[in-house]
Amino acid sequence: MAASAKTLTAESHTLNGDWTVVSSRRGRQRRNPPKITIRVQKQPSHWAPTDLEINFARESKLMQKMQISMKKLEMSQFFLNLLDEMQAPEMMNYFHRVLSSELKMKMIIYGIGSIESYESPRLQLSLAILLKRKFNWIGDIEVFDPILSATESRVLEALESSVLSINEQGRRQAEKPTMFFMPHCEAELYDNLLQANWEARLLNCTVLFGNSFETYEQHLSEYKNSAIVDSTRHILAVRKFTDEFRIKTISDTYFSAFHDSSWHFFKPVLETELQLSNL
Repeated sequence: MAASAKTLTAESHTLNGDWTVVSSRRGRQRRNPPKITIRVQKQPSHWAPTDLEINFARESKLMQKMQISMKKLEMSQFFLNLLDEMQAPEMMNYFHRVLSSELKMKMIIYGIGSIESYESPRLQLSLAILLKRKFNWIGDIEVFDPILSATESRVLEALESSVLSINEQGRRQAEKPTMFFMPHCEAELYDNLLQANWEARLLNCTVLFGNSFETYEQHLSEYKNSAIVDSTRHILAVRKFTDEFRIKTISDTYFSAFHDSSWHFFKPVLETELQLSNL
C-alpha cells in the first residue's frame, strides 16, 4: 500500500488555453506544498492547435526523440520495477476488479504537456505507450492538452494515440473501465475528474495514475482558505475509499517525470459515502 508521502512539486508541463500555466523545472525539486489554483468552472469546448503548419522535418525529429525516450525507458530498472509492482497479485486484482466483464480498459491522457519541448512529458507518454504494448487489456489511448502543437498532434496520431478535439476540462465519465493517465496535473483537474464521476458505478470503473492524493490531503490540511479547500473537496472526500499504490522512482533520471505519482483505485460501497455535506 502507499508508502509515507512525499511533498508534491510542480512538474514541467506548460499549459495554456483554459488551464493554468506551470513553468518547467528539471531535476530534484525542493519540498514545497502542491500547487493549487482557484478557477471558475468551465464547460467542455472545441479545440484545435493554434499552429496549423505541417512541418515534416519537425515531425521526424520529434518522432526520433520519442523512439529514443521509449527505448531508454523500456530498458530502465524503473520500468522493470513498475511492471513488477503492477503484476503483483494485489494490484492485478484491482485492475481485474475494474475491468469486471470487459476485455479492454481505455486510457485517457490529460495534461501531458509539450512532448516536443521537454523530456518529462516524453517519458510520461513513453510510459503510457509501453504499458499499452505490455498489457493486452489496455485499449485505445486518447490524449488531450491545450498546449499541443500540430506537429505534436500528428506525432501522437502516428504513435496510435487519438488527439481529442474537445477540451473536456478533465470531465470524462467512466461509463466503461477507464484508466486516466494524468501525471503531475493540477489539483483542480483531478477534482474535475472526480466530480464528473461522483457515482459509485463510475468510480468503480475508474483507475487513476497521477499525483498522490495522500500528499494532497496532508498539505490541504494546512490551508485555512475555504475556497482552496472547496476547489479540491472531491480529492479530500474520495480519500476514505481510495486504495493508493505509490510508485518508486529509484533514480534521478525519472524523478522529475514521476515523483510523487501513485495508482489510485476507488471502492465506494454506498451512494451515501459520496455525500459532501460534511466537508
